[in-house]
Amino acid sequence: MIEKHIFNGIKNLDLKETFECGQCFRWNMEEDGSYTGIAMNNPANIRLEGDVLTVEGFGSREFWEEYLDLKSDYGKLQQVLCEGECEILPQAISCGSGIRILRQDLWETVVDFIISQNNNIPRIKGCIERLSELHGEAVGEFRGKTWYAVPTPEKLASLEVSDLAPVRLGYRDKYLIETANKWLEMSPEDHCNVGCFQGVGPKVEACIRLFGMHDLESFPIDVWVKRLMHRFYGFDEKDKAGMDRFAKEHFGQYAGLAQQYLFYYIRCLDME
Repeated sequence: MIEKHIFNGIKNLDLKETFECGQCFRWNMEEDGSYTGIAMNNPANIRLEGDVLTVEGFGSREFWEEYLDLKSDYGKLQQVLCEGECEILPQAISCGSGIRILRQDLWETVVDFIISQNNNIPRIKGCIERLSELHGEAVGEFRGKTWYAVPTPEKLASLEVSDLAPVRLGYRDKYLIETANKWLEMSPEDHCNVGCFQGVGPKVEACIRLFGMHDLESFPIDVWVKRLMHRFYGFDEKDKAGMDRFAKEHFGQYAGLAQQYLFYYIRCLDME
């Protein structure tokens, strides 16, 4: 059933910054600046006008409040990150102050970020949509479209590599099937050990921890982060261990949030 939820007094949220910072792949901007997409089987349209947030679609008010992390005080988190900081991080926060770390489903995030490796965002989004339409369950009609869930581990484990050929995943297809089988073998308490899944290296693991487990201390290091750590903090781009150590010591429990602000900032600078 389609519901409408209105949240007043919203601060430190920008939909473009949040949905286009690389943490999720199933949201698209409409002509009016709102975003339409799906989260954990709930399709919706989300609009922000001033400090009024309107969510119209599937899912309860409590679900969207949790998913968008509306209970967290990002203004306070930003203040903590800026304490004793040089000018770089405050500038980055000023550029992307509306970024929030979504509270996403762990399984969906594992699938998304296995697909994401060595890939670009438009192609990632296309792969996830094709995968969901071919092998996911239909969850309902919304805005003239049938929406599909990301396939369950049970469904992916039942497939052959040839079944995924139309999705055009390349070498990632076998990773998804092997990961689904591994997931089903494990107890639910062990699913957080994401580094054991096929195709999950250190960078993908850090992304899954940050975006699928809301581990704000996790600091993913990709090409952009290597570039910004060299440019802003003087690191050799090959010194991933040094970058990781610096992030833990310098940004502490909010290293992942700092990474998102810096990531967004350098991309904005390079697009100017």
